[in-house]
Amino acid sequence: MAQSMKDPVDFSIGQPDFNAPDAVKEAAIKAIRDNDNGYTLTAGIEPLRGALAEQIAEEFNWAEPSVIITCGVSGALHLASLATINPGDEVLVADPYFVIYKYMVSLANGRCVFVDTYPDFKITAERVARCLTPKSKILVINSPANPTGAVYDKENLKAIAELAARHNLLVISDEIYRDFSYDGPAVSIASFYENTLVLRGFSKSYGIAGWRLGFMAAPESLIELMEKMLALQQYTFVCAAHPLQIAALTALECDTSEQCANYRRKRDLVYEGLKEAFELVRPEGAFYAFATAPGGKAGEFVTAAIKNGVLVIPGAVFSRRDSHFRISYATSDEMIRKGVERLCRLAEKG
Repeated sequence: MAQSMKDPVDFSIGQPDFNAPDAVKEAAIKAIRDNDNGYTLTAGIEPLRGALAEQIAEEFNWAEPSVIITCGVSGALHLASLATINPGDEVLVADPYFVIYKYMVSLANGRCVFVDTYPDFKITAERVARCLTPKSKILVINSPANPTGAVYDKENLKAIAELAARHNLLVISDEIYRDFSYDGPAVSIASFYENTLVLRGFSKSYGIAGWRLGFMAAPESLIELMEKMLALQQYTFVCAAHPLQIAALTALECDTSEQCANYRRKRDLVYEGLKEAFELVRPEGAFYAFATAPGGKAGEFVTAAIKNGVLVIPGAVFSRRDSHFRISYATSDEMIRKGVERLCRLAEKG
């Protein structure tokens, strides 16, 4: 259906609409021309790992954090699941969830236990506690979150950390959208709980999603786990792209606050434009809104939206429910206004 559309408003893809900083592009080009095109150490180049480890140590007060450069945060998630999940292990995941979580658990023969976060999309200690069993092993935290735009506050994360400690859960904290937090800095659960794998990347903040460059960091207490994931990387991805790792060093010096401010404005355009026509929780981060479909039937509404020139994603892709649809506002202000107008017109028709 989408391929046959003319003049579509694309609210579907979760990819920044801004270009990579010129300095970062030039650093990659220079690295290629300097013939830095071979394999690196499996863990990544030392200067990049060192710079990231220094940041992590300062942020979390970890003495000697371990860092592995990965092929995107998706690559880090894949390594983490294969290294930690045994058949039958239960992994707690907030519902709605990023699509890969469910399948990474299945690939490792684990079992996803979904923590219902409707209607406010906030995972809480109370909601997690109701889902715990003797087989619970891992809790996945994604804040700021895809697809909902939820950002978890400090007190909530502290309570979850205390619960995780009581039950000896490993926390995998997916923080790919950490720079896109609009009502204050995003807080990491790793600030309160050491038994945490922190997953971050360069794709969203620097407009380089196609580079597939991320990293995972862990405290010294998880060094054995990091060594297992390093061995898995050696026999799967081998290493992240060499010249792009070099360019990432330049990226760390770039200020992305302007991009974040632009996306705060885009968030406001979407929320203010849709809130009267749709039941909608105000997104606090990332670049997504998760709206209730008229009549609670997202599949039907998404089909109608596509026919009317707006690409959105049905909620069933991200959830056990199909009552909502996801909007990615990673597009121009003009397209946002056009898409909002078309969606509101559809809602009026019922």
